[in-house]
Amino acid sequence: MTPPRRAFVAGATGYTGREVVRALVESGVQTYAHVRPDSSSLASWGERFGALGAEVDTTAWDEGAMSGRLLELAPTLLFALLGTTRHRMQAEQASYDTVDYGLTALLIRAASILSPKPKFVYLSSLGVGPRARGAYLLARHRAEEALRSSGLPYLIARPSFITGEDRDEARPGERVAAQVADGLLQVVGKLGGRKVQDRYRSTDARGLAHALVGLALDEARVNEVLSSDQLVTYGR
Repeated sequence: MTPPRRAFVAGATGYTGREVVRALVESGVQTYAHVRPDSSSLASWGERFGALGAEVDTTAWDEGAMSGRLLELAPTLLFALLGTTRHRMQAEQASYDTVDYGLTALLIRAASILSPKPKFVYLSSLGVGPRARGAYLLARHRAEEALRSSGLPYLIARPSFITGEDRDEARPGERVAAQVADGLLQVVGKLGGRKVQDRYRSTDARGLAHALVGLALDEARVNEVLSSDQLVTYGR
């Protein structure tokens, strides 16, 4: 018999994460939305995710604790939608290495001991590669390499800008950059460059979440690295 579909979402409170939780529940997947146990908004997230039909998980970011919890839950899908910002790094004394790479790598190690192994969906970024410039992209490249070598079945998504009017966190620079880029890409698309337009244009959380969940539930899609154009095509 096919085991029941059960998903664990790390980074559930983020812009994309909350929409992934929504999309999973709407797809009939038993969903555990992870929230940091020390979050000042834990109660409100509990209400919000509970209203969607998901269960909040507050396992500490400790490898032993996370490994034990995943063994208990036995998820068939695991989403790593983790990331930090410069503002948060200053406030929390964190870094791209400790969050974007470190927590993702911890989750990969914790998932690797499960049997059967869950499909691991990692939200990376456009521009990631061994010669990428900047700590952000290099940290995500390290996370991708850790996932590839883990033995877990995986999907790696590399979208372009993820933005929208419904984003809680103000990122005016990113939003303006996305608007300018999208405007230029519209011109490129009209001139016959539809593939280029799809590859680099921005997306909102709901559209991206729909693609991520659909791909995760598609048993034929495994061990792939997906760029924005592939995500956009799948989400249509």
